[in-house]
Amino acid sequence: MGIISCIKSGAAMRSRIAASRERLYRVALAWCGDDMLADDLVQETLSLALQKVHQLRDHERLNAWLYSILNNRWKQYLRSRRPHEDLDDDRVCDKPGPDTLVDRFEIVSRVRMAVAALPLEQRRVLALVDLEGFSYNDVAEILEIPAGTVMSRLHRARKGLIRLLEPDQATGNGATNENTSASLRRVK
Repeated sequence: MGIISCIKSGAAMRSRIAASRERLYRVALAWCGDDMLADDLVQETLSLALQKVHQLRDHERLNAWLYSILNNRWKQYLRSRRPHEDLDDDRVCDKPGPDTLVDRFEIVSRVRMAVAALPLEQRRVLALVDLEGFSYNDVAEILEIPAGTVMSRLHRARKGLIRLLEPDQATGNGATNENTSASLRRVK
């Protein structure tokens, strides 16, 4: 009976790891800004996690463990690319949306460009806290930095986004569009 329960437990853990793909991809995309690279990072993360699942001591900390692996894969990629290419380049959308979604798409594009304009370390913290909802302590553990550093980077990232997304900055004149302003506040 022990072997069967162990096999079932292993299958359940593999299933939980596979279910994390979308969340890992969102964070990887926020960090690197490239669809294909994000997919590669997630694939490497999941492959390594499945190989090393026996090393996970606390199964309740699976998400933090997976994000730690993703962080290490990202750091390894950056090290291999020194000097790395500028990630702030504009990305072209490959699927045009209907006319009713144009305004929303423009806002999303502005937010993505603003996030991409932030320093890398601020983007990493912002993605984990604001996109994925991790606590400061979890982010500190994932990124292997002090919790105070997480808080200060997050504060600077949010201030930077506000500065970059000010309606005055986007239009170039002093006019403020109320709809755009309200929509920008709701975007995380």
